[in-house]
Amino acid sequence: MLRIQSALPDRYTNAAPDDLDRMIEAAKATLGDRLFILGHHYQRDEVMRWADARGDSFRLSTLAQEHPEADYIVFCGVHFMAESADILTDDHQQVILPDLNAGCSMADMADIESVEEAWEVLERTTDIGRVVPITYMNSSAALKAFVGRNGGAVCTSTNARHVLEWAFTRGDKVLFFPDQHLGRNTGLAMGYGHEDMRVWNPRLDQGGLTDGDIRDAAFLLWKGHCSVHQRFRPEHVAAFRAEHPDGIVIAHPETSYEVCQVADKVGSTDFIIREVEAAPVGSTIAVATEIHLVQRLDAETPDKTVVSLDPLICPCSTMFRIDQAHLAWVLENLVAGNVVNRITVDPETTEWAKVALDRMLSLPGTGAVATPPPARATSPANVPVAIGAGGSMGRD
Repeated sequence: MLRIQSALPDRYTNAAPDDLDRMIEAAKATLGDRLFILGHHYQRDEVMRWADARGDSFRLSTLAQEHPEADYIVFCGVHFMAESADILTDDHQQVILPDLNAGCSMADMADIESVEEAWEVLERTTDIGRVVPITYMNSSAALKAFVGRNGGAVCTSTNARHVLEWAFTRGDKVLFFPDQHLGRNTGLAMGYGHEDMRVWNPRLDQGGLTDGDIRDAAFLLWKGHCSVHQRFRPEHVAAFRAEHPDGIVIAHPETSYEVCQVADKVGSTDFIIREVEAAPVGSTIAVATEIHLVQRLDAETPDKTVVSLDPLICPCSTMFRIDQAHLAWVLENLVAGNVVNRITVDPETTEWAKVALDRMLSLPGTGAVATPPPARATSPANVPVAIGAGGSMGRD
């Protein structure tokens, strides 16, 4: 998806970090309660320190919804997150993304045109009334609206199992996008086998599948992935265990099936945070997720050692685009009465996306629990992994 961010004035690009901090602090003080800054877990620390709340994408959007006094929601995250915030917040609230180039490669792997083409193929090939579309939260507002119009729902990495179980009460086939790994790992945990799954490649005619493949599959998994989480490999787990025999490996479900199989625990970002906090004092923990969160967990749990499972360390390059300079720029513009980089979702898309979100939230165990903003942004290997009600899966 093409997004164009204009170059910042020299006042910001040439400013020293301390000067940028002073700009941000002064702007926040001036705007007061009219401003609410959201910081995704993967943000760099110099940005996160200014966040009024931190969390995963959906939790932050719900927190924004709970602060109607804030006219300006500055989302330090990526494009689809800002869209979700705009969908959920009141009309008077304006959502701002500090850098328009902060997208999500996974979300961009499934665009509305490709998904609609796939749906047309399914209509010709199978009973479309038995196919339930499910989109991961990491997707555009257009895709959330698509599943809303077509009887599906949104899911998060925490509640994917609940949503998929619901889907199979309404049909016998799921089109799951954009992340194949979350769909596969969750489906296997539900008791389905690899033989029940096919990967839909949008670059190939009919997804690269035969009519029989389409009719036989319970899961049609979109060929998409997270550029960070795909880097983790079983060899990384083996190397960590060789160095730390008593160490703990925790993986995000966006990692491959092979990694999830050999990890000790698998779960969403919030699950990872809770597991690190609950680990015994003195533990050495390798985490398979984005490096900024890993480093923050290590700093905030000094009684444990938390490291990245991948020793080469790969940040989320698009999330990394949000920096002090862009944050200072948008805030000083707000003080001057200029709203820049506003993210808006049209009314029809918003209506159907809300339908998809409401379906998710109506299911037991799927509601996002909104927490108060922090004071400062400070299975045996061969046994199928199993996701629990809390969004975790792994070796018991």
